[in-house]
Amino acid sequence: MAVLVDDHTSLPATQHRFSPYAMNGGTVVAVCGEDFAVIGCDTRLSEGYSILSRDVSKVRKVTDTCLLGCVGFHGDVLTLTKMLDAKLKQYKHTHGKDMSCSAIAQMLSSTLYYRRFFPYYTYNMVAGVDNEGKGCVFSYDPVGSYQRETYRACGSASAIIQPLLDNQIGYKNQSNVDPTPLTRDRARTMVRDIFAAACERDIYTGDEVEISLIDASGIEKQRFALRKD
Repeated sequence: MAVLVDDHTSLPATQHRFSPYAMNGGTVVAVCGEDFAVIGCDTRLSEGYSILSRDVSKVRKVTDTCLLGCVGFHGDVLTLTKMLDAKLKQYKHTHGKDMSCSAIAQMLSSTLYYRRFFPYYTYNMVAGVDNEGKGCVFSYDPVGSYQRETYRACGSASAIIQPLLDNQIGYKNQSNVDPTPLTRDRARTMVRDIFAAACERDIYTGDEVEISLIDASGIEKQRFALRKD
């Protein structure tokens, strides 16, 4: 009686892969002036060529004078913001006051560095007003290294937007130009126009842009429509 034996030697070798991350897109732009800061994010949540939602706010209110823009892998965004909320509540219960914008920036840096061997797949930006009433913007790399800046873009369309910010706000690659202080109206208009231009080239940015102005009196939010396709 013949015995059938499976012969797998002729099958091609296969390798199974698993990635704990996904890229859900999104872009953050933040600029600051003498006594204010403006931060903008789009509202599209997508993966690959699929749009999962058209109305996801990516700007989180941290305090009355500080906002966090967070995009990338939405699962890590939710986990990171929950972690920060818990630390902020613990600080307020202990000290009886809200954390300052500069202290929040340092806390976010430490939180990201703690996960340096399995980083959060997020692009983060902190914008607000510091203890001296001056506008501030803090940008980050994935493992917590950060710096205070005047303007910055991060996320899926950052490579498109950053050169425009360098030219229009940083006055780089311009000659015979007298730099003028950035006003609130110009900052908001520029962020809105930047997103309108970026969504023409980046499929992960679109639907709406949420623009928030932060100053000593509080936070003012506006929304503007972008491309839906």
